[in-house]
Amino acid sequence: MTSTSDIVRLVAAAAVLSGVAAIGAPTPAGAQPARGFSCEQLWRQRNAIYARAGHCFTTDRGRATFGEGCSPPYGRLSGAESREVQRIRRLERANGC
Repeated sequence: MTSTSDIVRLVAAAAVLSGVAAIGAPTPAGAQPARGFSCEQLWRQRNAIYARAGHCFTTDRGRATFGEGCSPPYGRLSGAESREVQRIRRLERANGC
């Protein structure tokens, strides 16, 4: 029998994969992304990191893109993930997103 948490994890994983597929695999920490990423692509890339970490999205946009489920570690990022999020945020600011 499949538990509710298994279903939530499956839906969240599918949402993450669809978000990553739209922009390609996330860039490794310290790597420069391809030039010309749109604000939407940067937003998806940044939030895909949170989704993989089980973040509980509260905005309509976040839930529509990554699902309503959340799981441990509930959005807690590793050092490398946190640095990547900060790098993407800098790109978003530089692009006026």
